[in-house]
Amino acid sequence: MNRIRTVLVLFAVAGLLSSCGFRRHKYDNPITKDTEQPDKILYDKAIGDIERSRFDIARLTLNTLISTYDTSEYLAKAKLAIADSWFREGGSHALAQAEAEYKDFILFYPTLEESAEAQEKVCMIHFKQMEKPDRDNTHAMRAEEECRQLLVQFPNSKFAPRAQQRLRQIQEVLAEAEYRVGTFYHAKGSNPAAANRLEGVVSHYPLYSRADEALWQLGDAYAKMGPRFREKTGEAYARIVKDYPLSPLADQARARLEQLELPIPEADPVAYARMKYELENRDEPGLMSHFWGIFRKSPDVSAAAKSGSPAMTSLRPSIPASVPLPGAGPGTGVQADVTVSTVEGTSALDTQPDARQGTSAPKEPAPPAPVK
Repeated sequence: MNRIRTVLVLFAVAGLLSSCGFRRHKYDNPITKDTEQPDKILYDKAIGDIERSRFDIARLTLNTLISTYDTSEYLAKAKLAIADSWFREGGSHALAQAEAEYKDFILFYPTLEESAEAQEKVCMIHFKQMEKPDRDNTHAMRAEEECRQLLVQFPNSKFAPRAQQRLRQIQEVLAEAEYRVGTFYHAKGSNPAAANRLEGVVSHYPLYSRADEALWQLGDAYAKMGPRFREKTGEAYARIVKDYPLSPLADQARARLEQLELPIPEADPVAYARMKYELENRDEPGLMSHFWGIFRKSPDVSAAAKSGSPAMTSLRPSIPASVPLPGAGPGTGVQADVTVSTVEGTSALDTQPDARQGTSAPKEPAPPAPVK
């Protein structure tokens, strides 16, 4: 009995110590150089405080280092550590401060490898705050922008492959949001709106895990818009057969093409290999994932692609195919030239009455009768 009580006391003390900040979380970028320089001593002290979650004390020490030893070789590391302290602290306010510090670090030290890491942390700041596809997508769009910036600015960095995979996950969420809007319009019977949304999904996010389903609904929407969209209907079904040959909808798409008397394309071998790899390496959700997903704020990215190049541009609204383009054919659009010229001489407005008033010009008074 006494032994059990002793064990419980030890567990309680350990929990108390960890909650008081004595538990260490190892810092990612320590300086291993062994020296007794005062700036190095300040840096090591600050890193120890960050590992123990004493972020305010760590930032005070690092700011002292920066202001006192402005030529120190640890200046860049100290500035990065300030940003990392905000990142570790968490919370919306701290993450906003961390983003500002990381951006400042990239501005001052654009050639250091740590700048690529700082850019990755900026992407992660918004990635962690992403919400589900049916909610606000502000952070998802910002995360996409920041991860894309890392690939553009630091393409040869060791952080680039990880940022590329993160970008695939982000675009899975953005594509899912567009797909849900498209399916809503499709179920409602608003076929032009559904076709416009689904066309954007399959064209801009070909790596989307449900792109074959989006193409199927896209073809159905075009088919219901009349015979004028027969070719676009066939294009949607043909893309399922060609680009998603392992899809369960591929056989049905071939049957639709036969009904439309349109050519059936061969499966693309590159697309076949990519889809096979994705199906073999897809992360299957756990038994409780669907249950806990109701309460989880962050989106599920387990179905995101693990290969292929993500889109390097943002999705832009497009003109629906049902809207005729100006000048596309006879009777479509108005073509007229408007010119401006200066009126010289006496204008008709000065000599004639205003026709808008609906009154005739005043008559001149009759001459007086002669007096007899």
